[in-house]
Amino acid sequence: MGFLSFLRRNKRDNSAETRRELLLKHGRIADATIIDSEINDAGQEIAHYIYSIHGVDFESSDILTEEQRLDPLKYAPGAGVTVRFDPRNHGNSVLV
Repeated sequence: MGFLSFLRRNKRDNSAETRRELLLKHGRIADATIIDSEINDAGQEIAHYIYSIHGVDFESSDILTEEQRLDPLKYAPGAGVTVRFDPRNHGNSVLV
């Protein structure tokens, strides 16, 4: 790839919705455990979770969707959940 081609390449949309869609479609699956949850100033519920890939622990958080908020016990602290993560960046994940 030449230098001009590099400058002309299409920029990827890194919005949260696009990132979530890509991970849900192409991400690898792992088991996680909810460690905490909170409600931010905007009224969104955020779940903090931990998961392990190849013996390395990752801690992350995700804003729960309306559908996920309908099942509060599934995302309560201590609950086992599923995440999808980016195989090229294991720290990039979303709750399923």
